[in-house]
Amino acid sequence: MAITKERKQELVAEYGKNAQDTGATEVQIAILTDEILALTEHMKVNKKDKHSKLGLYKKVSKRASLLKYLKNESSERYDALIAKLGLRK
Repeated sequence: MAITKERKQELVAEYGKNAQDTGATEVQIAILTDEILALTEHMKVNKKDKHSKLGLYKKVSKRASLLKYLKNESSERYDALIAKLGLRK
């Protein structure tokens, strides 16, 4: 379920200020979104996988809290990220 190193580096390069900016809120949200999409596909096939379901819920909750933080800090960055990732408000 974890994303590959190469995919993570692509997300950091796309959403971060530089290639080493892994701690930026936008980068963390983008990585979590990618992991959530992969886990969602896994859950469609493996409906009874309770451990992965718990991990999915934790990732969704973490992303929601990071989005809330970003919205409070800068609504412009929040709106741009939501549009870029294709998330609902």
